[in-house]
This record gives sequence, structure tokens and C-alpha cells, in this order.
Amino acid sequence: MSTFTTPRRRGHAIRGGRSNREVPSGDDDDVRNIEAGRDAIIQQTDHDASSTRMSTVSLGYLEDSFAKAFLAPGEQITKRYPIIHRGTYVRTEAIDKLVVRFLDTRPEQRKQIVSLGAGSDTRFFRLTARKSDSPQSKMAYHELDFEANANQKRTILRQSTELSDCLKQAEQHGSTYHLHAIDLRDLTNKSPPTIPGLDPTLPTLLLSECCLCYLPPDAAASVLQYFTMNLPESLALILYEPIRPFDAFGKTMVTNLASRGIHLQTLKRYSSLQAQRQRLLLAGLSDGQGARDVYQLYGDEEWVSQSERERIERLEWLDEVEEWKLLASHYCVAWGWRGEVFTEAWQGLRGSRTAGEDQDEPG
Repeated sequence: MSTFTTPRRRGHAIRGGRSNREVPSGDDDDVRNIEAGRDAIIQQTDHDASSTRMSTVSLGYLEDSFAKAFLAPGEQITKRYPIIHRGTYVRTEAIDKLVVRFLDTRPEQRKQIVSLGAGSDTRFFRLTARKSDSPQSKMAYHELDFEANANQKRTILRQSTELSDCLKQAEQHGSTYHLHAIDLRDLTNKSPPTIPGLDPTLPTLLLSECCLCYLPPDAAASVLQYFTMNLPESLALILYEPIRPFDAFGKTMVTNLASRGIHLQTLKRYSSLQAQRQRLLLAGLSDGQGARDVYQLYGDEEWVSQSERERIERLEWLDEVEEWKLLASHYCVAWGWRGEVFTEAWQGLRGSRTAGEDQDEPG
């Protein structure tokens, strides 16, 4: 079953954190226009991500037969730089590894995934279509995003035969797909909206790929609190976010993003791998936390095998080796959890603090 919803509000039946909306002074119309402009910039980043993914797929870094559905009619693939392709590959493979290990652990158990700010992400479709030696776990998959992004994806799903067929196949195998038009900031209100179909009895994995970092830190924490309070069973979160804003490269990165109107509001608070682990612990994901930057992941046999690295390095000549190291060390994947199913799924994956992280500490 697939559902496309705009949640309604309700009162005390579901608990949420306190509201963290800032109320600037000035004319209400001006404030709304400013907020709408900021939101539009964030929404546009999804098109950039989709275009980057299509470029990465077209060159053979990743397999994703569904990505092309999100190209506009007549739109040409914009080729990205090799370091961007490589970073997109590592990010996708690392997150996929964590997700698949969760789904393949206790496959008889139905599971739930909630993707925050999902945009044009194709992970549900790729998971549904993947070949597996073991029985695939049935899942309830929820995607949350701005109404404009959700409406656009809803249209693409209806127009694409390949995506529609995949949804039908998933339904036949007992999985469900839910696309919700919802502003995550509304989850921080005293009377937050419901998320239709969200099942509090299922072990649940939250995904945030450069999503929560756009919120003020307290609002991001309250969004997580919404889920930790309302999903009492096994719960985990995977984050993909930039880090290390205080060194020379980090300062340039922040300046470049600001010139495009992009402000990553949690970046300074969660500026290191250890800060990300601590964040997950404080959110109540107390059974384990891990974090690695993209450069570490690429060089670790546990995450990317030597044969895969050799394959990737044959796809394109990369002469910006030092720039790749700098860029990749300023983005991370972090994961934290509570519950035995995640402990079982992710045991052995190294993500604890390393000696090299001492450089992240303020001097």
C-alpha cells in the first residue's frame, strides 16, 4: 500500500517537544517572505542532490535505475567533479550498508524506516528491487518533506511506470510506502501533527541526510525528541552532515554555502565526530553510537573493500587528491541506537573515537 498524505493536527494523543520557532520582530508579511525564501533555497538543494546523483550513476559509481525518473523532460545530465562523485558514492554505500544490515537482521520481523527531508531520494525503490540471498524483511517506509517537494515527487511517482510498478511489487510483498507533506518544524509544536501510518510498535530507523542541519539546534533536538517519545520500541538514527567548520577549509566551506543563502545551523554545535556521537547519546540512543568521516569510510576495508576502491579509481582520473581528502574529511556519517535488533545488526562496525580526532578539539 502506498499513501500520500498531508497530516492533520491533533491535541494530546501524540506528544511533541516544545516549539522552537523563532519569532523575528517586524512586519508579519516581511517575516513570512524571508522564511519562505529560506525554505525555497533548502528545497532547491534537493534538485542539486538529484542532479549530482544522476551524474554519479551515469558514470557507473552507483547502480540506480530509478534516478533517471527525477530528470525533467529534456533535461541533460550535468557532469559533476570527480571528488563529488566519489563523495556521493561513499555516502550512499555507507548509509545503505547500515540500512541493509538492519533490514536483514531478524528478517521475519516487520520494520519501519522514516526518512526526514527525503526529497527525490530513491532508497525505498532500490531496497525493494534489491536481490538478496535471505528473505527480505517487510517494511513500512515513510518519507517526510516540504509540501512542494512531496507534491513534486507524488507527480513523478504517478508518471513513472517503473516507479509505479515498484510500488505495486512492494505492496505485493507486504511493504508499504508513505509520502507525507510535512514541515519538520511543526513536530516541535505543543500540538504536533500526526504522521499517518507511523507504527509505534515497530523497530524504527530514522534517516537524516543533510536535513536536520538546516534547523536551529534546539529545534533539531526537539524533532528527534518527537520520535524518541512516540516510538518506544527499538529506535536508531543515521545522520549525514558536514563537520569541522573551524579550520581553514571548513571556514571556506561555510562562506561558500552562505553565499548561496545556505546556513547550516547545527554545524557549530555538532562540529566534530565526537560531538555527533554525544548528540546521539543525549537524544536517548544510549545503546551505541558511531561516527566516521567520509575519508575514513573510503579508506576502511570494512566499509569499502579494496576491490571496490580499485573499481572506483578506474572510473575517472582524480588529480585533486588533497582536495578530495579535505572535502571528504568535512562530511560524516553518524549512527546511534537503542534496542537489541540494532545492536545485533551493527555489532562489529567500528565507529568509536580515534586518536586522530584530537585535532578536532579546540586549541
